[in-house]
Amino acid sequence: MTSDTATKIGRVLGGVLSAAIVIGAVALGLMVLYHVNSYPRTDDAEILANFIGIAPQVEGPILRLNVRDNQSVKPGDLLYEIDDRPFRYALENAVSEQAALEGQISDERRRIAALVSAVSVSRANIQGTEADVTRSAAVDQARADVTNAEQGVSRVTAEWTYANNNLHRIEPLLVKQFVTVDRVDRARTSEVAQAQSLKQAESQLRLAQAGLQSTLAQQERSRAMLVQSNAQHEQAQNAVTTLEPLVNQRGARASAVETARYNLNNCRVYAPFTARVTNLTISEGAYAHIGQQVFTLIDARTWWAVANFREGQLQHIAPGMRAEVYVMSKPDVHFTGVVDSIGFGVTPDADVVGRLGTVLPDVQRTLNWVHLATRYPVRVRVENPPEDLFRVSESAVVVIRGR
Repeated sequence: MTSDTATKIGRVLGGVLSAAIVIGAVALGLMVLYHVNSYPRTDDAEILANFIGIAPQVEGPILRLNVRDNQSVKPGDLLYEIDDRPFRYALENAVSEQAALEGQISDERRRIAALVSAVSVSRANIQGTEADVTRSAAVDQARADVTNAEQGVSRVTAEWTYANNNLHRIEPLLVKQFVTVDRVDRARTSEVAQAQSLKQAESQLRLAQAGLQSTLAQQERSRAMLVQSNAQHEQAQNAVTTLEPLVNQRGARASAVETARYNLNNCRVYAPFTARVTNLTISEGAYAHIGQQVFTLIDARTWWAVANFREGQLQHIAPGMRAEVYVMSKPDVHFTGVVDSIGFGVTPDADVVGRLGTVLPDVQRTLNWVHLATRYPVRVRVENPPEDLFRVSESAVVVIRGR
């Protein structure tokens, strides 16, 4: 093989090799570009979790503090305890006032029953006196007795007048012996008998008149008693009260008891979920105020990696996609996650849109030459997070692996 032939072969092989390298570089670039677009990745991410501030709902000195800073707690663990004596006394007082109200209601119910009974008695008295007033047969009978007695007096008077006149007519005839002594004696006896009968008839009349007056007086007394009974009945009715004012207080007393029991129960504060205690800056003996935070509980049940992706990458991200999460404390361990949501807003850049006011945007007249892509937060929920590894605001790397 001559030198010229070797040179030609070397040039051909070099060209082929160069072409292969260029093609391989282009293919590798396309693969990297496809991978970067299909599986977005960012190291602008942080580990976050929900956290709540534990603040007391009642005031008082802290008797026992059962946790320490950065301690892990389980649901139902006692966190701290406030002196409950004032609230226990308040509950006993509220229960006592409630029992006293029930006693008042019972006493008032018995008193009302007695008053209602008095109303019934007065009503019966009214009915009795009404019967006495409306009973006119006795008055009619008394008037009839008076009328009969008057007629009897008139009849006996007429008979006595006749006997008396007859006696005075025949007595002068006895001297002249025109009549016998026996006839005169019979006439005198008849006159005496009629006089006695007249006295008896007059006595019967006076007795009947007295009976009539007595009956009329009894009727007037019955009318007066009827008026009195009506007055007593009205007074008894007005004396009957209602239980409504006392019964309406039951709700307030029951609410006071429940409020006192609620405050007593809040003297002991328990962990609501699996959490990590942090920012504990208080000790036993300190006075706890309502609403003043004592420490913070980090909810250790659910952890998220909040990753900021460029706006051009969001088209390749959707909720439900799988993701891998890496943390700086253990970069060689990856954790699986699921995309929960994608952010729809961030704070506007004042250099681009100006200051947003209530009327019109204050847009600046100059723009930067380099315009950076906006980043939006993507929330990735970590599956099966370790109990002691994750920390809030820990740096992380998130890679979206698609569906």
